[in-house]
Amino acid sequence: MGHQTLDLRRDGAIARITLDRPPANALDLTMARELAEVALVCDEDPEVRVVVLTGRGKAFCAGGDLASFGAAGERVPTLLKELTASLHVAIARFARMRAPVIAAVNGVAAGAGFSLVTACDLAVAAASARFTMAYTRAGLVPDGSSTFFLPRLIGLRRTQELMITNRMLSSAEALEWGVLTRVVPDAELETTVDALAREVAAGPTGALASVKRLLLLSGGDRLEAQMEAETREIADAARRPDGREGIAAFLEKRPPRFVGR
Repeated sequence: MGHQTLDLRRDGAIARITLDRPPANALDLTMARELAEVALVCDEDPEVRVVVLTGRGKAFCAGGDLASFGAAGERVPTLLKELTASLHVAIARFARMRAPVIAAVNGVAAGAGFSLVTACDLAVAAASARFTMAYTRAGLVPDGSSTFFLPRLIGLRRTQELMITNRMLSSAEALEWGVLTRVVPDAELETTVDALAREVAAGPTGALASVKRLLLLSGGDRLEAQMEAETREIADAARRPDGREGIAAFLEKRPPRFVGR
């Protein structure tokens, strides 16, 4: 199956998904749809015992493609509902598939890219990787399950800071806060993740699937309901003057002038 924005490869029991939309691997509608497709492929393949999600080049995923949002004009709320429909299906598949999912964070993870990291079962980052929510900087609100997973990973107070101030976290800070499982030198990311993936793939996959199910239940098992709320809120944000201004300011490379509406 050919894809325009990502690559799916099998290496024995390991499925490797590589986001490949240079230069920043920004998430557009096509990538969201293709991510949902490959998540389903991995979910339905009984031979897959671990999934690795990474990016090609210097970025993991720099977030939503605001250029496509700007081009959508008045249709941007509709576009966001279409995009999040696929993105959230992908995340639900990753969360509920039996195979553990490992994020190999090779570079910046912003917005939806950061959200994808929070949704993975394990997260290993290169030392140079950086993390920022970024949504409210563009007058938008977090999606991609981050309002479900991030407070559970790092607590409410730290989540509030990341989502309200868009603070940039270094990989060392992200590890200390609990966003990440491990940080390694850039040159060692691939070999470290490969070794970890092989270790997990050799494990008791049924028991690991039970661990995933139990941990979702520990949060009230409201993942899909939370993602639907995210979808409606980000679409509504894009309708407001500040949402339109945030997207325009990003595209024009200037600070936004928010009016509070």
